[in-house]
Amino acid sequence: MSGLQFVETPAGRIEYRWAGSVLRDTSRPVLVFLHEGLGCVALWKDFPDQVAQATGLPALVYSRIGYGGSSACALPRPITYMHDEGETGLPDLLTALGIQSHILIGHSDGASIALIYAGKDRDGLKGVAVMAPHVFCEDISVRSIRAADKAYAEGDLKARLAKYHGDNVDCAFRGWCDSWLNPDFHHWNIEAYVDRIKVPVLVIQGEDDEYGTAAQVESIWRRAGAETLLVPGCGHSPQRDQPAVTLTALAGFIHSLEL
Repeated sequence: MSGLQFVETPAGRIEYRWAGSVLRDTSRPVLVFLHEGLGCVALWKDFPDQVAQATGLPALVYSRIGYGGSSACALPRPITYMHDEGETGLPDLLTALGIQSHILIGHSDGASIALIYAGKDRDGLKGVAVMAPHVFCEDISVRSIRAADKAYAEGDLKARLAKYHGDNVDCAFRGWCDSWLNPDFHHWNIEAYVDRIKVPVLVIQGEDDEYGTAAQVESIWRRAGAETLLVPGCGHSPQRDQPAVTLTALAGFIHSLEL
């Protein structure tokens, strides 16, 4: 895996790394990986490298503001934090790195951010692959996040996350958890963005996802004509629970795009 680098954006300093080949030919699409609500560059491990190798495309893996080694965020985060990232943060990062043609691969919060981003008319966007996305708030999500909140306060979750987020651990956890547990988040919904997506979409979700139901997949399929895959024996993280199935699906989808 390539080493970490840093780039300045209007929101702050972003840590990132290249998986596969470093971008040199700007006419080639870049795979852009968007992490989950508690994720960062390191927590993707080598999965982006596997996708880059399977597709022959360079891949960008980065930590959003408030995660990993990127700049800290202000707390509390607004409940629009995913909208803000999809509409402003991600476009600013792509501009800072000179990325033109690109394909988004998002997980959980990162999947929702990818869908928000794609809901605008984006030059250079070729396709979107999302794993365990949320397009509206479900009770199952809130219940699981309440359980995580308890584990952070009373268990070893904070110590485990601190290995990846360092001084940003409270930014990462509280920024995510407190937004989802805000009563106003019950009304959070990004289906209007999905309605406007013009590029091909792939949705992958585990049948045993503890943070969302197949209703999320159905909504995206209905609104964006998405290709869908429900994976047996798989929870909220297809890339970790069923990596071979997920890699095959992502590679097949990417190879099917008109690049």
